[in-house]
Amino acid sequence: MRARIDLIKGGNLRFPRYVTHGPVTRHLDSKGYDVTTGIGPDLMMAAKNAVRGMIDLLSKTHGLSAENAYMLCSVCADLRISEIVDQPNWVVSLYLPRT
Repeated sequence: MRARIDLIKGGNLRFPRYVTHGPVTRHLDSKGYDVTTGIGPDLMMAAKNAVRGMIDLLSKTHGLSAENAYMLCSVCADLRISEIVDQPNWVVSLYLPRT
């Protein structure tokens, strides 16, 4: 894997930006995803609720402790903003590849 970094003098970017020339991830997603959501007027709380939903799902379906489920989510799952059109209600989804 290679990375090329260009410095743009005087660019005055507020945040970094980048380009990918291929897939961002190589998830084993041929079996799909388990997805939980959080919905509400606070984006961070919606994200937390999506994670909490997945922790609950993993605990119930796979017998994982809450701590182990949280660790699995932190390394394998992707949070995505799914909807912003019903402002002030945000929909945040947590995607965990099925195995």
